[in-house]
Amino acid sequence: MPDTESGSEPEPRRDEQPDAAASDAPAAGEFARQFAAAAQKSGLGAIARDERLSPRDVLGAVGGVRGILEALLPGLVFLVVYTTLTSFSGWDAQAALVPSLAASVGLAVVFTVARIVTKSQPTQAIAGLVGVLASAALALWTGNARDNYVLGFFTNAAYAVGLLISLLVRWPALGLIVGFLMGDGLAWRQDPRKYRAAQFLTLVWIGLFVARLVVQVPLYLVDNVEALGATRLLMGVPLYALVVVFSWLVVRAVYPSSARSDE
Repeated sequence: MPDTESGSEPEPRRDEQPDAAASDAPAAGEFARQFAAAAQKSGLGAIARDERLSPRDVLGAVGGVRGILEALLPGLVFLVVYTTLTSFSGWDAQAALVPSLAASVGLAVVFTVARIVTKSQPTQAIAGLVGVLASAALALWTGNARDNYVLGFFTNAAYAVGLLISLLVRWPALGLIVGFLMGDGLAWRQDPRKYRAAQFLTLVWIGLFVARLVVQVPLYLVDNVEALGATRLLMGVPLYALVVVFSWLVVRAVYPSSARSDE
């Protein structure tokens, strides 16, 4: 864990300094700006500068009530319908698959149409719909309900690998994102405390994605659809929100309030 105590820091030894070539900075900067812009739209930019973190702030950072419903309900509906049909109505697994997927996809379509009709930002709902459709198509193709969750494994693995690569090349992704959200640009790389905090936060987010895989993949392998669906929901928005709050605490410790107020 990085040292976020206040006070002067000794200059890092040469072998501890980020040693990426200066020519990489423009590309990294543009990459970070794109991520920061996405984070800003998601509500993370607002909480990055907040002195206090209220439940409403956290709610906004994870997409608001509407965004949470769009993220959780299609999966919840699939799980409830599938479990009800297989456990209480005597349907076999393959027979229960189609109505369960139909209910999940139908709800995702309703959310997307509602976004378009109300002229609110449809990006999140459309992305969710695409994910639900792709997962449903895979499950229908294999005829196995557990495959409705496979794409999520690849998504989490891709995020974990991407973040790990950013650490290995000494451009920790969370530092890039936080740096631009806080108006710090790439200056955080020259500050030992901020650089170590960026490394630590990047590891924390890697831990989030790896934890999902460690818990859910074994459930997939033993074909426990009900437990897989439940852990997918619990380790989705709720766990994400906890990591957001923890990240805010670290950022608030590393960036003094006076620095934030000057932005």
